[in-house]
Amino acid sequence: MRTEEYISMRLSELCRKRGYSKYRLSQLTGMSQTALGNILAEESIPTIPTLEKICDAFGISLAQFFAGDSGRLDLTEEQSEILEIWDGLETKEREILLSFIRSLKK
Repeated sequence: MRTEEYISMRLSELCRKRGYSKYRLSQLTGMSQTALGNILAEESIPTIPTLEKICDAFGISLAQFFAGDSGRLDLTEEQSEILEIWDGLETKEREILLSFIRSLKK
């Protein structure tokens, strides 16, 4: 698979999982919708700093972007479910959830 294809596919997958439109991702990254559209259409390859902006918008690292979901192979079903839910949360929701989980730890 070509780099352009992988990046476009992964970006589409992350947007779908988070429920982000191109407009929403544009807001979160500070990138134009046209620039994002070119990446999604495999017409351009983003630079590393651009990919970092995109990863920041999704709350993931570059390593996680390129690893896909394969980094979760050794998790139980429950752990995978929790991470799937986590992936769909907004930043504020993640903060609330972390606060709740920390309160359970005595």
